[in-house]
Amino acid sequence: MKTKPEPRDIAKSVKKVLAQLNTIPIKVWAGAFFICLIVVLLSIDSKSKFGGSFEEFDVGKVASRDVFADKEIIYRDETATKARIEAHQLLVPVVFLFSDEETAELKNRWSRLRELADNTHENTAQEYIETIRSEFPGAFSAYVLNLLFESSDRDLILDECSLLLDVMLERGIYSLPPLTAIGNLNLDTVELIRKSNQRIEQEIISRHNIVTVTEAANTMSMALASSGSPLFSRIATELLTPFLLPNVFYSREETERNIEEAGARTEPVLRYIEKGKRIVRKDFVISEEEMIELKALEMTLPKNDLQLIFSNVLFLLLLFGLLCYFSGRRIIGRDLSNREVYLVSGLSALYIAGTAIAGNVSIEYMPASVIIPTALVIMLPSILIHSRLALMLAMALPLGAFLAGSFDTQAYIFALVSGVVAAYSLQKAEKRMDLVKAGLLIGAANFVAMFGILLWLHSAAMEYPRALFWAVFNGIASGMLVLGVLPPLEHALNAATTFRLIELSDLNAPVLKRLFTSAPGTYSHSIMVASLAEAACQKIGANYLLARVGAYYHDLGKMENPGYFVENQHNYNCHDDMAPRLSATVIRSHVKLGVEKARQLNLPQEVIDIIGQHHGNSIITWFYDKALKQEENNPKKAPVNADDFRYPGSPPHSRESAVVMLADVTEAAIRTLEKPNAEKMEKFILELFEKKQKFGQLAQSELTFKDLEAIKNAFVQVLAGYYHSRIEYPKMEEQP
Repeated sequence: MKTKPEPRDIAKSVKKVLAQLNTIPIKVWAGAFFICLIVVLLSIDSKSKFGGSFEEFDVGKVASRDVFADKEIIYRDETATKARIEAHQLLVPVVFLFSDEETAELKNRWSRLRELADNTHENTAQEYIETIRSEFPGAFSAYVLNLLFESSDRDLILDECSLLLDVMLERGIYSLPPLTAIGNLNLDTVELIRKSNQRIEQEIISRHNIVTVTEAANTMSMALASSGSPLFSRIATELLTPFLLPNVFYSREETERNIEEAGARTEPVLRYIEKGKRIVRKDFVISEEEMIELKALEMTLPKNDLQLIFSNVLFLLLLFGLLCYFSGRRIIGRDLSNREVYLVSGLSALYIAGTAIAGNVSIEYMPASVIIPTALVIMLPSILIHSRLALMLAMALPLGAFLAGSFDTQAYIFALVSGVVAAYSLQKAEKRMDLVKAGLLIGAANFVAMFGILLWLHSAAMEYPRALFWAVFNGIASGMLVLGVLPPLEHALNAATTFRLIELSDLNAPVLKRLFTSAPGTYSHSIMVASLAEAACQKIGANYLLARVGAYYHDLGKMENPGYFVENQHNYNCHDDMAPRLSATVIRSHVKLGVEKARQLNLPQEVIDIIGQHHGNSIITWFYDKALKQEENNPKKAPVNADDFRYPGSPPHSRESAVVMLADVTEAAIRTLEKPNAEKMEKFILELFEKKQKFGQLAQSELTFKDLEAIKNAFVQVLAGYYHSRIEYPKMEEQP
């Protein structure tokens, strides 16, 4: 049973919604929406004024100004189309339906006559005649019936009459409607429809080949004249005439249906107005034809009415609402940072506003999207954030421009192709030159799209070179512009792009050189961890560049006090003279110091996350165990708190961060093995992994058991090559 919500709960819900609307991303998207809305509405107003209203023009008036067609216009000539439809409808034949019921009824009546005519035994001529005439009153004369009675060929005559009646009825005897019912319909040919249980037969018959009720007797007489027997002709004519009744009838419903279908099938009459044509000449009288063209031009101009404004508001609100809703965790698996929200919303607003402004620019023989660098707008989020987000923008932004009226169908298709190709053109890019290659790829895709558009529009051959050139130029220029725009955006967003990571992986960087001089053991350890992490990430399909850079910088915090870390110590360990809790404090401080140093260096957040998470929140077991032993030996001391020996970070939240953690602990621990070989290392690494799993350090990293197996094998392969056995070189004897 549902309980009614209390006012307090409703108030909390309202506050929650308002708090959500007060967040920075929502505000940014709302601002982008209003900017685009203002630009689009101003663009609509300028379009409506451009070309103006044509209310002052009318047939017979003198034109007050020149009017030119700003684009190609194809319009439907309603008058000519109506005349064509009427002409096609006049050719539709009148439909008649063959009646099986009437045919069967007439044949049954004939069968009854024949039955009476055959019954001559025990009857006189008078009885014979009266019997037939009583059944068919007024149909036959006594003279003809007497001739039939006395004829020795009576059966033959009746058989011939039966055959002739079947032929006449099968051919059909038509009942023509009055002329007032069929009007101006085509009677030169008629359509005969025969319906049965199994099928429907349709036949077109010339008017000269149909037999009406009034023509049936004459048609039969002409057929009997060829028999050569006047007596037979007279008897047969009088016997069959009462049965030559209509069995084919006019169908008004079928005829009207065919007329409607003929009108629907009729192609409209289309007129063409070429771009730049002077439709109305100033100081000249406007003709009826010019007025029709003027109205066709007016239909293509946007109207600054409430419906158009409301539709644009609705479309833009829907577009930016969907972008706001889907642009984060639902697409790329994480929330966008504030800087990334600024980038995506800014690019979206700039694109929609730019297309609205470009919609006022008329480009001959080309879609308007040719002058819009769609690929550039899509490539930037693809490089700086994620290719899936870029793909969403590639589909959404051209659609938004199309719905807002800035793009026509051809412009939308061109922009869609260019954007989708741009979204995935830089997936494996590692060098700046790859941006140029991506531009060439986009240019090729633009070439194909433009070629298809030109074919679709039936463009003249002379229009192809120019349109195809600008289509290719659009793609190449987008790739070249990325080269100039990307570096400042990389630093502004502090994004871990492939190019930025490659720059950070340079071992000649000042901070890495300082690490080498101040903490050579840590530097060597970091290089080895980077090799392990890079090999493992390549095996599991993770970002190996990010893992390598994270490994290089993960121990930056050790530069402040390098002597406190074992890899930098030689003959003296300063922790021997320190309390375990103090030693642990010094050791774990390198994580916090490393994060602070990374922020000072403006390293990408992904790299900072690796630095802060490479130990997770695990316990420094060496000093923790040492403290426990001291507590056992001195019970009066304060009890040991495990949190005092715990690293301040959090467990890894990404696969790359988890791999660096595993590489770090593996490289440090493997040094304790005596005479390491592949078998020993594999078993030892497996134990290390199990400990990390046991204490929950890998729970949030999204690593699978399959990934852990691949990481272990990669570590063993790299370490086996590093710790391979070496031969002992013999001592060199002194040279004589």
